[in-house]
Amino acid sequence: MRRASVRLRAALGATLVVALALIAAGFFVVSALRGGLADTARLNAENSARGTAAQLAGVPEGGIPDVDGLDGDDPVQVVDADGKVLGASDPLKGRGPVADFARADKPGSHSDGGSSDADGGVEGDSDGDEVDTDSEDETRTFPVDDDGEVTYDKDDITGSQEFSLAAVQGRTRAGTPVTVYAGVSLGAQQEAVSTVTRSMLFGLPVLLVVVGGVTWLVTRRALRPVEGIRREMSAITASTDLTRRVPEPDARDEVARLARTTNETLAALEGSIERQRRFVADASHELRSPIASLRTQLEVAAAHPELLDVDGAVEDTVRLQALAADLLLLARLDAGERPAEGRVSLAALVREQVGQRPRDPHPLRVAALDEGEVRGSAAQLGRVLGNLLDNGQRHAAARVTVEVRREGGDLALAVSDDGEGVPEAERERIFERFVRLDSARSRDEGGAGLGLAIAADVAERHGGTLGVDSAPGGGARFVLRLPAADD
Repeated sequence: MRRASVRLRAALGATLVVALALIAAGFFVVSALRGGLADTARLNAENSARGTAAQLAGVPEGGIPDVDGLDGDDPVQVVDADGKVLGASDPLKGRGPVADFARADKPGSHSDGGSSDADGGVEGDSDGDEVDTDSEDETRTFPVDDDGEVTYDKDDITGSQEFSLAAVQGRTRAGTPVTVYAGVSLGAQQEAVSTVTRSMLFGLPVLLVVVGGVTWLVTRRALRPVEGIRREMSAITASTDLTRRVPEPDARDEVARLARTTNETLAALEGSIERQRRFVADASHELRSPIASLRTQLEVAAAHPELLDVDGAVEDTVRLQALAADLLLLARLDAGERPAEGRVSLAALVREQVGQRPRDPHPLRVAALDEGEVRGSAAQLGRVLGNLLDNGQRHAAARVTVEVRREGGDLALAVSDDGEGVPEAERERIFERFVRLDSARSRDEGGAGLGLAIAADVAERHGGTLGVDSAPGGGARFVLRLPAADD
């Protein structure tokens, strides 16, 4: 199954996150609104009940129906301890008690005296009866008409409505305990909640479409340079022209850094391919001379056996063998071959190499040999030392000196000669492949220009460095520095 584009995934992800956030916020808002409106209705019902109860203390029982609060359209009712309705607003006239919770106690039901105490929530009279001054509430449903007013006339009833019904106890002027029930419609609350809910249900899809569209456009604009990079890379791949570069945006964002890194990669790849081409060309050129010489000698020998130059043929064959070995080692190094894991004593390596070179044209002097070991391949490090000694013998005037010294956490192997030295401007270039300075151009006296390149590559693979400077007595001094092996 084909995966969706980055733009589509970003738009869908942003839309989903916003949708979840809005749904959670919507539930919170609706819940808070419903609770707040319910508390307001409950408070209004309690205030209405308390206001009516406060007026009962100055009204005789026969005048209760004329109390302010019983002349409105909201359901209000005064009930005594026996459940007898002493007064009611118009919607409840002629009806029995609308509720029986928080009913006042009958006179004389308590033997202990009461007192006015806000903490206790009771009032006491001279007879010792107590009246509960706390309010209680419940939600009750009443039949309503088209205007949402309570009615029990069957012809006017069009539905039902929930009311917050509060109960507050009080006393008449005669001291009769009563309960006042007052209700406030919850219709406004329900309508407000419904309105908010509908608004959210209609507005949420629109908002999500806007969020998704904006995210799509922003992502598309942000990824436009990436598409340009992709097209250019595709064109480079098709044309194999590594001189081309991808466009770099002017911004300093991740896409611009990606473009710069891509161009750096292309530049490195171009350089690598160019070095490979130059390497192949140089290798072919180096191989052509000994092969041509060897072929000429063999053709002469075939026609005139008495003219065969055996020593020259052997010398050319040895040159070919050495060059092939150098090329093979460079190929392995370029392929990322890791050196063997072992511990090598540089001092022992020097003593071994010196013992194997008795016929060198110049005396080989061994200076200080500090003991110490490095990690790596003894064969490859021996090859490095041999190449440095060959280079020293090739350019020395009278002698070659080799030494091993410990420098902090490193071991430094130095090979010095008393020749003309290496010009400072050429000290980096001599480690390139097939590079020979003017003084060493002759193939009869010099090598193919691979010895120092191999030595530098091996040193790098072993975590070290190979550099050149001037020897104390003149000439060149090559220094191989490798990290000492931990005990």
